[in-house]
Amino acid sequence: MSAQSLAPVRPATSATRWSRRAAGALAFASLIELLSRTGLVDPEILPPATEIVGRAITLMSDPLFHAHALTSLLAWAIGLGLATVLAVPLGLLLGSVPIIDAATRSVVEFLRPIPSVALIPLVALVIGTGLQLRVTLVVYASLWPILYNTMYGLRGVDPVAKETLRSYGFGRLSVLLRVSLPSSAPFITTGFRLAAGVALILTVSTEIVAGRGEGIGVFIFFAGIAVPARMTDILAGVFWVGLFGVLVNALLVAGERRAFRWHHARLGEQG
Repeated sequence: MSAQSLAPVRPATSATRWSRRAAGALAFASLIELLSRTGLVDPEILPPATEIVGRAITLMSDPLFHAHALTSLLAWAIGLGLATVLAVPLGLLLGSVPIIDAATRSVVEFLRPIPSVALIPLVALVIGTGLQLRVTLVVYASLWPILYNTMYGLRGVDPVAKETLRSYGFGRLSVLLRVSLPSSAPFITTGFRLAAGVALILTVSTEIVAGRGEGIGVFIFFAGIAVPARMTDILAGVFWVGLFGVLVNALLVAGERRAFRWHHARLGEQG
């Protein structure tokens, strides 16, 4: 076996990763353009990619679409923020106190699999529609990734480090704040990143199902019920939702790598 075959494989640079993703997106857009232009798929159902992107660009100067986008962004941000404020302390409590974790596990496991969209009629009946409906459902859906990642991070804390602080007279709270919380921070941020995507999906889905007020989901809903359906508007709205999700995820990943270089270096050594 040659020495070259034993050489470690260098991880792809950021520029290489982004160029590959851009190439994949361009290939997918080209496929949509080909299917629509050749008539293999009805253009009324799947418009050409150039028309979708063109309509998405024109929406940038549409004040009505700006109002829809800002409403969705507000619901997404408030719901994700509240979910974080609730999930992190709760995860620290359940991850640090086994008795409470065991007592509440059956309730948590019962609530977690319930689809948030299925709760729309109940929540709308109790608190009404509007911003409060979206925020409530976003909080419910976004809570679980942050909660479970916080608990998982606490369980992976080095017990030797905790025992060392206890031997110097530090109490349970001090050990939690000085060792457990910093060590589990990378897992919490990963849960937050996953929750950001879930929150975006729930925001738009709730708006589509509710079909009233403002929001990108409402914009998509009314474009869908128009006669004939405005598929270009629908897909242009989806385009902006997807692009926002990609940008948020990229920013959070970059923040994770910068803030927790030691964590990613340790994972690389283990790999």
